[in-house]
Amino acid sequence: MKVFVTGVSGQLGHDVMFELVRRGHTAWGTARSAPAELPAVNGKAPIPTFRALELTDGEAVKAEIAALRPDAIIHCAAWTAVDAAEEAENRDAVYAANVLATRYLAEAAKTVGAKLLYLSTDYVFDGQGERPWQPDDQNYAPLNVYGQSKLDGELAVAGTLDEFFVVRIAWVFGKNGKNFIKTMLNVGRTHDTVRVVNDQIGTPTYTADLARLLVDMIETDKYGYYHATNEGGYISWYDFTREIYRQAGIHTQVIPVSSAEYGLSKARRPFNSRLDKSKLTEKGFRPLPDWRDALSRYLKEIGEV
Repeated sequence: MKVFVTGVSGQLGHDVMFELVRRGHTAWGTARSAPAELPAVNGKAPIPTFRALELTDGEAVKAEIAALRPDAIIHCAAWTAVDAAEEAENRDAVYAANVLATRYLAEAAKTVGAKLLYLSTDYVFDGQGERPWQPDDQNYAPLNVYGQSKLDGELAVAGTLDEFFVVRIAWVFGKNGKNFIKTMLNVGRTHDTVRVVNDQIGTPTYTADLARLLVDMIETDKYGYYHATNEGGYISWYDFTREIYRQAGIHTQVIPVSSAEYGLSKARRPFNSRLDKSKLTEKGFRPLPDWRDALSRYLKEIGEV
């Protein structure tokens, strides 16, 4: 299979490329900067083909996809700086990155008959209540600009293609980039105490595990909306931090606080990021492992244990 991947310099895109190469697929990747070198597979260091492409240039996207004619496109690239997205001067760039680029890729995919898998987020919902969000829920009410832009990206896909994958994820961490775990490890080594919110509930997602699932998906025609995080139940950021420190052997005291006590950020965050993932098994996909196991493997991957 020939697969075109966006955002390959990020946490998820990098791992998706590695998974594709590991399975013997032809993989092309694009990003705003060239990706880090991938680990060796079977003793050989794979060098996937990097393509310089401005995703917000519709004609360039159309020409590139027409030239490569991939069987599938996995769209990982996005504006993910949630607070910065609230700044008025960034609104056009956020819309271009998360909506226009997505529409252009969907149109290009339609032209060449490629499958499209679009990565979305729990932020498309209003984050209220305690009921886990179902993949086919449509009671959207994003709390911030980032969430609205990702919802508009979903709508661009659905308005262009008859068949597609939309995979919503949350609390992402991976080797190739910044994330909550790396931040907490740094804070834990320089502070005696750390305050972490305990009223925002969800489940972490390890990009190495998610990449395996995404490639599983594009190898099928089981289109639709899906939710994908690691298994292991729903937790708060406070719970997650305590487990990070326990596994890393850090003794910093973790103090639970409410979002109100912690202080307002520029962008409102959802309290309820519970994503129901049962549709994965219903459709025959293998769920992601327990988040505690994922955290253990990740800490080893980055040399923290």
